[in-house]
Amino acid sequence: MASLLNSVPSIKLVSNFNNPLRSSLISSSPLSLSLSRIKLVVRATETEKEAKAQVPDKASAVGGSSINQILGIKGAKQETDKWKIRVQLTKPVTWPPLIWGVVCGAAASGNFHWTPEDVAKSIVCMLMSGPFLTGYTQTINDWYDREIDAINEPYRPIPSGAISAQEVITQIWVLLLGGLGLAGFLDVWAGHDFPVVFYLALGGSLLSYIYSAPPLKLKQNGWIGNFALGASYISLPWWAGQALFGTLTPDIIVLTLLYSIAGLGIAIVNDFKSIEGDRAMGLQSLPVAFGSEAAKWICVGAIDITQISVAGYLLGAGKPYYAFALLGLIAPQVFFQFKYFLKDPVKYDVKYQASAQPFLILGLLVTALATSSH
Repeated sequence: MASLLNSVPSIKLVSNFNNPLRSSLISSSPLSLSLSRIKLVVRATETEKEAKAQVPDKASAVGGSSINQILGIKGAKQETDKWKIRVQLTKPVTWPPLIWGVVCGAAASGNFHWTPEDVAKSIVCMLMSGPFLTGYTQTINDWYDREIDAINEPYRPIPSGAISAQEVITQIWVLLLGGLGLAGFLDVWAGHDFPVVFYLALGGSLLSYIYSAPPLKLKQNGWIGNFALGASYISLPWWAGQALFGTLTPDIIVLTLLYSIAGLGIAIVNDFKSIEGDRAMGLQSLPVAFGSEAAKWICVGAIDITQISVAGYLLGAGKPYYAFALLGLIAPQVFFQFKYFLKDPVKYDVKYQASAQPFLILGLLVTALATSSH
């Protein structure tokens, strides 16, 4: 992926967070952090007008779960420990798909061996993809979603004022630079003539920025934003794992981008709980654009049809056992879609994802092993 640093000489994070209920985020002096030609500027200033949207009196459940707090999911306990809050912003519950993507890429390369060196390389790649770059993505997304979260989930760390704007921006920088540093280190370790892992990390980081930040803010469009999110969670870590241990080929790029349509469906699952805030802020998520009922079927259709198509591809490629194994893993996903998601996507979103997604990610591994076999 071509270098994008020189084409983005100035990136600004600007806060006009004017919610009077969240005054702890307001600061009279700007914070400026710069690296080479990239500059992130945070200006958190008071405005003359009150927020147009009235924040409902929503709060996390009394005695919320400490586990939910660390994982970064709803039902979290209110926390004052800054390190726990920092971990919460990175949403560790979102790391496993990226870590698993690295496993799939390593398997697809056909060159991974259970040696101490290869295991160590894969662990570093997982750290890059999960805690660092996914943590960066989640933190920057929460920063730019602070006004929506003030409507949907005002008890979250940023809109509640549990962590300051300066601390959030520092965390964004540390995670981004740490992830890019690990990517460059992996290229050196693997002896790459071209730093492919670094450029994949750089491209993914830029995609994360334009997904969340204006003026592009890809998440404003349900189709484009959710596909970008799906590609980030399925394609990018797979590409990094395969490039680390082997060669990233065009057919794998196409296949994983196709699989990312299933990732689009997974991303839609998270949109249902944010309908109120998305509508208030003018974001055209698919549940807002099409209504909850239609969006439910778009979601499950994207997940199921994609996997069935990949199974058909494997069958046509002369790998029937892998194709039938993938079809077998689709069946329980459909069962849980009817049992949970299609009944009530807001009430049962966590149960559905916990029940169905393990079968989806196992299907990814089946596909990876199929592409590595000759």
